[in-house]
Amino acid sequence: MSRCQPFSVAIADEAINAITKRVSEYPWHEMPNDGGWEYGTNLDYMKEFCDYWVTQYDWRKAEAKINQFSQFKAKVGGIDLHFIHERGSGPNPKPLILSHGWPGTIVEFLDFIDLLAHPEKHGGNIEDAFDVVAPSLPGFGFSGRPPRPYGPRKMADIFNSLMTDVLQYDTYMAQGGDWGGAISSWLGYDHAQACKAIHINILTMRHKDGPQTKDEIAWAKQFDEDQIIQDGYRTQQATKPQTLSYAMMDSPVGIAAWILEKMHGWSDISDNNVESVYSKDQLLTNIMVYITTKTFNTASWIYYGRREEGGRILSPDGLRVEVPTACAVFPKELLAWPPRSYAERIYNITQWTEMPRGGHFAAMEQPDLLIQDIRAFAQSLEWPNILAV
Repeated sequence: MSRCQPFSVAIADEAINAITKRVSEYPWHEMPNDGGWEYGTNLDYMKEFCDYWVTQYDWRKAEAKINQFSQFKAKVGGIDLHFIHERGSGPNPKPLILSHGWPGTIVEFLDFIDLLAHPEKHGGNIEDAFDVVAPSLPGFGFSGRPPRPYGPRKMADIFNSLMTDVLQYDTYMAQGGDWGGAISSWLGYDHAQACKAIHINILTMRHKDGPQTKDEIAWAKQFDEDQIIQDGYRTQQATKPQTLSYAMMDSPVGIAAWILEKMHGWSDISDNNVESVYSKDQLLTNIMVYITTKTFNTASWIYYGRREEGGRILSPDGLRVEVPTACAVFPKELLAWPPRSYAERIYNITQWTEMPRGGHFAAMEQPDLLIQDIRAFAQSLEWPNILAV
């Protein structure tokens, strides 16, 4: 830890006041008369959301919630990398790196980390404790930006260096959703000597040979149809992110609307109400991390970076991730899961759990279900034996 510098979040009052002023002065416009959320973020909800933002939201409470965990910064791969490092209870906590995605931040894990690190405080067994490492992705939140767009494979290199070179773990386990699922996949593929197992709640990777069975072909066809309505943001951020940045970096409401649309559309909500799953405070804290750190632009670069790295194909040679892999299959996942037969050509799947509920942001939506699955997976590995391999 000698290369690590302690860190805590402390955003200046002037910055918070400036954001609040911009939100309060936003020049509201219009939406179609028949508009709900189908055209994008609902205008009536945005007005309500921003009124709460200005009159009731307390960033200092959010800041304190982040700062309850031990945080550090370290220079890793030339990046000034921010990470939470919560050491687990008991004599033998299992090293676990959590990787978030876009439009997430470490805020996704704030109600999740203590349950993993200190299960005995929450009615669990101390033997299930993890040493939790939760970095901000390069270019996201409190981490420094890369010199140019990095994709998930490059970020996996950086995270492996964090775990092995900086934190001195010989071996560890990785977990992630969204981009974190891709990063975890590359950790298991490129860094299997240290990353001995991965747990993912999304399938972002593809096999070079494509779907083979009737069920796989039907899944691929439906997947492509479902993604047509979602591809706008993804194409923009993967091709011309800098152009988008000029509008977003100047508008807290713009950033909020861009992110809220995804939280609404990708989550397992009821009655078309995003607050059936999240509180306004949770939504705002995640949004405010992007705004206060001025990282909306640099966070979008990962899409460009993945395109340059070769897209979704894991291996041009048809190889797969051979470390033990657990798949937590949430029913409302934006990127619908394929049949297990397809996933098994990409991963050595030793645990496959079809969840009763939950969507894209599993750590926030269904933390208990996700943690139970992670624990069961770790137990199945006969830890720590697998770490000695």
